Amino acid sequence: MLEKTVERQDIFCGRIINVHRDIVELEDGERSFREIVDHHGGVGVLALDEKGRVPLVRQYRYAYKRDLIEIPAGKLEAGEDPAFCAARELGEETGLTAGRLISLGFIYPTPGYCSEIIHLYLALDLHAGRAHPDEGEFVTAFSLPFEELCRRVLCGEINDSKTVAAALRAREYLKGSPWAARD
Repeated sequence: MLEKTVERQDIFCGRIINVHRDIVELEDGERSFREIVDHHGGVGVLALDEKGRVPLVRQYRYAYKRDLIEIPAGKLEAGEDPAFCAARELGEETGLTAGRLISLGFIYPTPGYCSEIIHLYLALDLHAGRAHPDEGEFVTAFSLPFEELCRRVLCGEINDSKTVAAALRAREYLKGSPWAARD
């Protein structure tokens, strides 16, 4: 079930994203358009301390015109190792370093029009330090008990896709589910 690219038109080249519009040939030979946002991808880190608390950040997201509650996260640089990026972002936004960083897989947050892939991690054996957000990044760090985070995800109080996916996957990993055995 492939769609064949017939023509590509670059629309916008930016610092974080690029946008192109393609003409594609469908399985039945008909043609259609696809508007695609290209993105290097990113990471999200669900850290869990020895008391069962998860550091989170509250950050204003312009596209939604509101603050969102999220796990520490950030964008990958071109060719950057996701685990390296995860460790960096955790330190920048919370000041924490992890003794163990466990992959929780990845998600496609908006597959209808975007190429972004977000790699998810569970950070354990945490060590405190000092947060140092990027210039122009304004986040407020706080923490919640892990079960409270899961409750807020499941009842729709927290809707950021990487946070939802990381919370549910971490919960299964910590239960020792067969899904977790893939690591």
